[in-house]
Amino acid sequence: MKKVPTLDIRRYDTDRAAFVAELGNAYREYGFCCISGHGIPRELIDGAYESFQQFFALPAETKMKYNVPGSGGARGYTPYKVETAKDSKYADLKEFWHIGREIARDSKFADVMPPNIWPSEIKDFQKNGYGLFEALDQLGSRVLRALALHIDLPEHFFDDKIDQGNSILRPIHYPPITEDNVPNVRAGAHEDINFITLLVGASAEGLEVLTREGEWLPITTEGDAIVVNIGDMLQRLTNHVYPSTSHRVVNPQNENSRKPRYSVPYFLHPNPDVVLDPLPQTVTADNPSRYDTSITSHEYLLERLREIKLI
Repeated sequence: MKKVPTLDIRRYDTDRAAFVAELGNAYREYGFCCISGHGIPRELIDGAYESFQQFFALPAETKMKYNVPGSGGARGYTPYKVETAKDSKYADLKEFWHIGREIARDSKFADVMPPNIWPSEIKDFQKNGYGLFEALDQLGSRVLRALALHIDLPEHFFDDKIDQGNSILRPIHYPPITEDNVPNVRAGAHEDINFITLLVGASAEGLEVLTREGEWLPITTEGDAIVVNIGDMLQRLTNHVYPSTSHRVVNPQNENSRKPRYSVPYFLHPNPDVVLDPLPQTVTADNPSRYDTSITSHEYLLERLREIKLI
């Protein structure tokens, strides 16, 4: 039976060539890999989850104080049934919060990366939320170093292309399903927009990835593993060597559908001015360039946010 592999990232320092080869092969095959041995403290992850659950338990009118109309949900709170998977008839059954990168307000990217909003009702929300943002940002940059080596780029190729990235930590609450014939999966089949996504807390069942053979493969993690998948921007930059794979969140066919589900993906984005043209290393006779127009990551992001009805 096929299974998305789990690889220990500590092997990057002890067994680099083999680790890079296995990681690269996992991404070429699935667009997904589970990463263990990352060293993010359990207390930080648990503390962040606790803060997020406390926020989602607040009354709707309190949460709506943190909704910023017209912002595409870039920061703060987005209520249920707003985001809609591309080409889906139904809105997703979820509410979520966005934490973005803290940048200097005189940065050239300040107009596209607004300051964060923090809910005053939850004591450690900012400390836990931004602590997890930074930890996942650092882990993501380590994964990208290995991915760079796999396609014959310098190890640190991505470092200066993500240091001001418009990245997002998105705590999500999927409410318990109370009706028997709900049309929606909790989150419709979609690909991610960004470079890579790191998902903390895929221990709850429901996440499924579409294999090359067209079958839905469930992913659940064990221990400290974090699910890391390729997004459309990296797929474009690597001329589809690293595929961005369709995935969805389905309702479990058991009593767990009656329980709320929480997950916290971190969407690692390149800096807004990075041009997403296929890299020469990924263009070959067997894999000619699939794109003949240039686009920056920010232009690409806006295009996609319109498609999923966030702007």
